Amino acid sequence: MGTAVVTAPPQSRQKRMKLWRDGDRIAHLVTLMFAASVFLVTVFLVYELWIHSGPSRAKFGFGFITGKTWDPNTDQFGALPFIYGTVLTSFLALLISVPLGVGAAIFLSELAPPKLSNACTFLVELLAAVPSVILGLLAIFTLVPIMRQYVEPFLKRALGFLPLFQGPAYGVGYLTAGLILAIMTFPFIISISREALLAVPREQREAALALGATKWESTWQVVVPFARLGILGSIFLALARALGETMAVTMVIGNDTGIHTSLLSPGYTIAAMIANNFTEATGDLFLSSLVELGLVLFALTMVLNGAAQLLIIATTGKGSKQP
Repeated sequence: MGTAVVTAPPQSRQKRMKLWRDGDRIAHLVTLMFAASVFLVTVFLVYELWIHSGPSRAKFGFGFITGKTWDPNTDQFGALPFIYGTVLTSFLALLISVPLGVGAAIFLSELAPPKLSNACTFLVELLAAVPSVILGLLAIFTLVPIMRQYVEPFLKRALGFLPLFQGPAYGVGYLTAGLILAIMTFPFIISISREALLAVPREQREAALALGATKWESTWQVVVPFARLGILGSIFLALARALGETMAVTMVIGNDTGIHTSLLSPGYTIAAMIANNFTEATGDLFLSSLVELGLVLFALTMVLNGAAQLLIIATTGKGSKQP
């Protein structure tokens, strides 16, 4: 006797296919909502900052960005000293942390023994998890005295002919804030750059070694260029962290509303100004000016991140061109 082959009715097969298609549509819609929520939250933040900064924008206009005076007693508010302090301290932080972080990432991913690499990576991740207020407290009791007694006097003796290293050594100021920001951004650069370097295919290394390159030549000339986008991403993530950091910087920057050329001088950042004065803002104009400071910080972060994306796109385009 022959074996009968039972096939599913065409209608049931069509129903299953319809269910699968409907499931795909639902998944697409749900994930689209999740992605759109990021855009909606950003728009909401900008809208709220824009609305609540209305009195300040109406009175000062663009002069708020270029103004140098911050005096609540006379209702005069200018953001330039805080923009200057934010950009300067972030630049100093990256100037210190980028070479150290990328160099450490290269060592941990390419040159260090696996056990040492894993142990150091664990310590780096622990350092990244330390709250900023704890780092600020440690800086007050350790970094500030060291800067005041040893580092800043040495810089004045060696480089005092430069305007960047003149003036009294308080221990607090732009340079100290830049150092604490470098300590805070250092782990991010190491972790992300290390992962980017480890993601480089093994064939790239083996091909360079087969052509006679040394281990260091293979790392520097092949592996690092291949992972450059991930390294750039780590740098700009560290920049975003430095721009928005509040507590640790507030504790060591000195909180001076002036603009100073010397890195040893005290100063202020946007985030520190908002944190120190928001609860004490008594007038509507004062409060509105603080909100506009938040709007300026948001815009500054967006501009720098946009520049970062353009740099990454330009780097990618340049690297993809055939010789």
